[in-house]
Amino acid sequence: MDGTKTRQRRPEEVGLPYTLSPGRLPAASEDGPWSVPESQKVATKPLRTELSRETALAIGFQVVVPFMFAGLGLSGAGILLSYFQHWPAFVEIKDLLTLVPPLVGLKGNLEMTLASRLSTAVKPTTFWCIGLCFNQLNYWAQAKLTDFTCARVLMVCIVIGARKLGVNPDNIATPIAASLGDLVTLSILAFISNFFYKHKDNQFLTPLVCIGFMALTPVWVLIAKQNPPVMKILKFGWFPIILAMLISSFGGLILNKTISKEQYKGMAIFTPIICGVGGNLVAIQTSRISTFLHMWSTPGVLPLWMKKIWPNPCSTFCTSEINSMSARVLIFLVIPGHLIFFYVIYLVEGHSVPNSKIFVAFYLLAGLIQVTILLYLAEVMARLMWHQALDPDNHCIPYLTGLGDLLGTGLLALCFLISWLLQSEAELDRISGSASGPS
Repeated sequence: MDGTKTRQRRPEEVGLPYTLSPGRLPAASEDGPWSVPESQKVATKPLRTELSRETALAIGFQVVVPFMFAGLGLSGAGILLSYFQHWPAFVEIKDLLTLVPPLVGLKGNLEMTLASRLSTAVKPTTFWCIGLCFNQLNYWAQAKLTDFTCARVLMVCIVIGARKLGVNPDNIATPIAASLGDLVTLSILAFISNFFYKHKDNQFLTPLVCIGFMALTPVWVLIAKQNPPVMKILKFGWFPIILAMLISSFGGLILNKTISKEQYKGMAIFTPIICGVGGNLVAIQTSRISTFLHMWSTPGVLPLWMKKIWPNPCSTFCTSEINSMSARVLIFLVIPGHLIFFYVIYLVEGHSVPNSKIFVAFYLLAGLIQVTILLYLAEVMARLMWHQALDPDNHCIPYLTGLGDLLGTGLLALCFLISWLLQSEAELDRISGSASGPS
């Protein structure tokens, strides 16, 4: 690398970023970065001042509404999964349940990665971000991916609108991106699976669909080649997504092995919730850390106060630094959030929900452990990726959400098992006590 790419940014450079005047948009180079003509550079207010004004209370207020909104979507996804598991296709083809975590995670990864990238881009250069966003949307629209395009248009509007209203997009974009994704993805999986199950005697239907999708792949590649930055992501952005799906698949195996057993009754309802809550909170933190690194340093060079790749956990959660403060806020949201979502599920599906105090206590503890581990790993992975000159927005969120699915499903199964064992032991003690009592 040359000196401009490896040196530490000077404070005056960080304090006075540049944005575009609302004239014309910058052009993309072959390497991906966008060049900004000197005539179009105008100074904006210092970003370090904006960061220093953000308090724990402000972060909490901005995060809580989209977090609760996303949680209600996750609750709906859990109710749907509990209903779909009894459909003939899911009963006879057990492997469909294995597909649920990786498929839901794939949709969430794509949406949250986009939201995080937009939130990072909108910070230093608002006009540049607007141009880039709608440039990307032009290509998505050409691909005629209607549902994805609509979702991305909405995300662009949310990010830019949040910036205009003085709200940090990092705090709201990723949970909103994931709020309805699980509902939509589960519904599509269920109805398409049901359709193919009804036509399982047709030997040509499934191969024709597969061939059709494979034939369309070169078309999307040709469209992507028209935009060098998008082509760069197409070349190197697959590995995190594929590996994240592989990690999530282990969570799917746990779900598949436990969902039909009596002691795990209710597993289908709570799996999307515990996995989604952990994924949403860690995506918020990762997006904030990525924005922080883009503002204070250059890829390949960590800020002086973040030189350690493996920081002390106390420095991650217990200091006055802005990322530590946001981590504490996100941890504080875990237990109240899970209690609210648990109550919503209990009101709707009371007969399918374990209502013992033992299960609730272990469930809350599992959610807290999951989020704490993920937030620490977010700090570690963001530093590691930045040190390797990789964008944390692209490379951290898929891994972390995949780990969140695996941790969430595993810890949830452990909660059901421990609760069942303790209740069985208490029941045996009660029976033995009754038998040994006076006749």
